Amino acid sequence: MFDFLKNHPFSVEAFFESSLVLTFAVPKEQLQPLIPECLELDTFQDQWAFVAAAMVQTKDLRPKGFPKLMGNDFFLIGYRVFVRYRSNTGKKLRGLYILKSETDKKKMEVMGNLFTHYNYSTTDIQQTEKENVKEIQSVKSKFKVSISKKEENIPLPPNSPFADWKEARRFAGPLPFTFTYNKETREVLIIEGVRQNWTPAPVQILNYNFGFLDTLKLENPVLANAFIIHNIPYYWKKGKIESWKQKEENFRAS
Repeated sequence: MFDFLKNHPFSVEAFFESSLVLTFAVPKEQLQPLIPECLELDTFQDQWAFVAAAMVQTKDLRPKGFPKLMGNDFFLIGYRVFVRYRSNTGKKLRGLYILKSETDKKKMEVMGNLFTHYNYSTTDIQQTEKENVKEIQSVKSKFKVSISKKEENIPLPPNSPFADWKEARRFAGPLPFTFTYNKETREVLIIEGVRQNWTPAPVQILNYNFGFLDTLKLENPVLANAFIIHNIPYYWKKGKIESWKQKEENFRAS
């Protein structure tokens, strides 16, 4: 009855205290089954496709225009595939397709699943810092990331398909758009994100494990890059729906 609420019916804003994204390169054939028919993989050298794990510390998350005192602070984890979508106007959009989302608070799980299709669940999050290493981990979700706090002369991860950080930054995320597909109605939900002063800085990952990525049964995913940003205002526009069914019918007719 209230399914329309899941279509991101209003704009949302937040302040990103930090956003850490690890992007993994996988032969494109492995990720193709994970995305819907309306999307295509955003590939590199027509060989590699990419799945990312993003860990975001948000502050004052709330409907856009509401006072900050009505906002909430959440830790968010998102697993997403880099994709492209051709809109009804013919414009090709780069974006993300969400596979799974997690948060550290039940309130965000409830509200997130009421107003989005992002499949939120609640998990534990621990963050620790000692000497030159920061760790983010979850016992329940079976993930742990160890990050060097070194800020200069960061090398690309071993075996990365990218030649340099400039090339790698194209797949740093987040991208401007996020897409959801309704199989029953064959409609595409497009959500546009807007940010300011977005300058991702490379980080060195010392160790990592993600239980959710293990469940995807990917063969030898390669850590392609890792970036972090700090202190960024961010907001998501109200969702926009396009008919994929109509587009296919028009294509056949032509």
